[in-house]
Parts: sequence; structure tokens; C-alpha cells
Amino acid sequence: MAVKVYVVDDSAVVRQAIQHLLQDQHDVELIGSAPNAMLAATAIRKHRPDVLLLDIEMPGMDGLTFLRQIMDSDPIPTVICSTLSTAGSQVALEALASGAVAVMAKPRMGLKQFLEASRREVVQTLKAAAASRPRSAVKDVARDAARPAVAARPASAASVAGVHALSVNKPVVIGASTGGTQALEAVLLGLPGDCPGVAIVQHMPENFTRMYAERLDKLCAMTVREARSGDRLERGTVLIAPGGKHMQLSKSMGQYFVKVIDGPSVNRHKPSVDVLFKSAAEVAGKDALGIILTGMGDDGARGMKALHDGGARTVAQDEASCVVFGMPMEAIKLGAVDDVRPLSGMAEAILRFDARA
Repeated sequence: MAVKVYVVDDSAVVRQAIQHLLQDQHDVELIGSAPNAMLAATAIRKHRPDVLLLDIEMPGMDGLTFLRQIMDSDPIPTVICSTLSTAGSQVALEALASGAVAVMAKPRMGLKQFLEASRREVVQTLKAAAASRPRSAVKDVARDAARPAVAARPASAASVAGVHALSVNKPVVIGASTGGTQALEAVLLGLPGDCPGVAIVQHMPENFTRMYAERLDKLCAMTVREARSGDRLERGTVLIAPGGKHMQLSKSMGQYFVKVIDGPSVNRHKPSVDVLFKSAAEVAGKDALGIILTGMGDDGARGMKALHDGGARTVAQDEASCVVFGMPMEAIKLGAVDDVRPLSGMAEAILRFDARA
């Protein structure tokens, strides 16, 4: 059965371009469109779509307000398609925090040409969104995962595990995609400020990761920032790979650093989880912890296998708490995973890993 899509965008050019883009797709069907949220609300009550493709900046009710209303009443998987200027990116981050499944950037000029060139990405994103779990199905899990944060922050990792933690550098590498922005927030909120350094690849558009890191930095006990080449992955620090660049782990004089590099996409992504995981397997081996969270596709699965075969501890998010189970499922299929946990158990996995002798 075809995925039913409804578009809410005040640009007639965008609505027409999406219609043209999907007209030859046998498994994705455009069932309607509207220039504003008020008209859309009436339409989707009559004919509920599988996916909403939603703009943020619209007259009347803005897309963020509309999204929050939908998620509070009758959640529908939603993909944000917006011009991600500085202000737009900040609002798009709020949209992800409010339950949007994914964000796609669109330029202010050449919209029709851009959408045509991005046909494959648009179709894949819409199909993945349709298969995802709306926020109402996962928000309680995220809330429960974040709840221990207040109690955990003043405590050390050693006190949680009940043993003395050696002050050694044991890197944690995490990969995520669809649904990962909320999942990562839940994990990091559960960690105290003295945890091992964490390197993260989250599939995000270019120029988007810096604001995401800044947002997390305000919420978390650990210091969170967008990674730069040469940054040391030290305790209490979280480094997020910049959108549009790959990130690798390196080691020198017993310390771990990150390298931010350009290059072709890997598994259709840049940054790629596989690039980070494979580098961690090479330089850290058994001293590393690899975690793969919710996401579409198989990026990270082979890298996690390399980590696992090199003696690293590997953990995957379970299906029930994932927005999309694709990436963890593929890693599990490869025999790359030591432990499968709900999102609410990921912070504990990191703390116990840190405290082991």
C-alpha cells in the first residue's frame, strides 16, 4: 500500500514540485496539500495521512505550533522541510524536540530544481517517516530516560556502579539518525559531568549541528560542542560531528582526539557513523564503548561489527524505544551487538562501562 503524504507549505512552487516529484512513485502518494495550517487541520481530520511534510515559516499559525498541536492530539509522523537559515535552524531544532521525525533543508532560491535533484532523498525520508513511531509512542521512554539526570549529576560514575573508577580515557562513540535528536538528549541528560568523552555522529544537515550542540550544552551536565579537528575527547566532553563532514577518532600519547575531514558520503551520509566507528575500532579497540541508536538504513552496522570484533563493548537500542529500528536492527543482524537495551538504559550502560576495571 502506498504511503499517503500531505504537504503543508505556503509556497505554491514547493507544493507543485512535490506533486510532480511524487507523481511517478508507486509506493508514495500525495493525497493533498494546503498553504497554511488551518486549512491542513481540516483536511487531515477527514483523510489522515501517513506522513506530513511541513514547512515552519508560514502565515497565521506557524508550523511549529501546528506540529505541537498534532503531537498532543493525534500524532502523525512529520518531516520538516524548511529553509534552514540561522533562525530557521533554531526553530527546526525545536520541531525535532517536539516530535518531528526528520528535517530536510531547502534553499530560498531554486526550490523546484533542488527538490528534483533531491528526489531520492525526499522519497526515502518520507517512507522512513511513515514507518516510524510517532512521538506519543516514545515520549514516555525519553522522559523516563532523562529523569535520573538530576540525581546523577552530582554523583560520579564510580558511585553509580559502587566501585572505584580509574581515571583512564575510555571513549564512547554513538551513532544515530532518524529520531536520534530526542534519543541523544535523553541519554546525555542521564549522565553526570565527569563521564568519559563521547563522540557522536547524528545525521543532520550542514550548519545544523552547531546549534544542536549549543542546545544540548545548555541542558546537560557534560560540555557539548560541535567538533573541530584536533579537539581532545576528554572526560566531561561531548563532541558532535559537523554536518557535511566526517569525524574520525585518533590517538596520541595515550589521549584520544578527533579529526574532522571531508570526503565522499559513506552509506549516503556525511557524517557517517561507520567512519567514526571503524576509526574507534582501529585506535581504541577494547577500551571503547559503541552505541547505536534509532535510525533509518544500515549506517554504523559494519563499523559496530569492527568495534565488536576488536573487543569493544557494543550496545544497541531496542525496537520498542526506537523511532526507526533500522540501524540497530542491521547491527544486530551482523552479530555486532553485545547488549540490546531500551533508551532508558543507555546512560546506565555508559556509567557501568566507565566503572569497570
